[in-house]
Amino acid sequence: MTVVTGDKVDPKGLIREAYRIEGISEAECRSILMDWALSLPEGQGQQAALKVLLQRHGAAEPAHPMTALMTEGVATVSRGGRRGGWRGRRGA
Repeated sequence: MTVVTGDKVDPKGLIREAYRIEGISEAECRSILMDWALSLPEGQGQQAALKVLLQRHGAAEPAHPMTALMTEGVATVSRGGRRGGWRGRRGA
């Protein structure tokens, strides 16, 4: 895999490569998306990066499993993220 330097929203080229893999599953995309999120530069917002990536890749391939996961990710981040574990039960 070639690393694209200077791409703040896909520093390792993981999302770009996921769209190139023929027959990739949702589970594989989920794993790649997690690795992507962990590789974002400090200060780079996930929601903004996901929106850019959706425009870049998702518009051309709306049926791709990565498009569905990134769309879900934008919605989740917009809601304030997942509130599971002890933080989700803290107010109960």
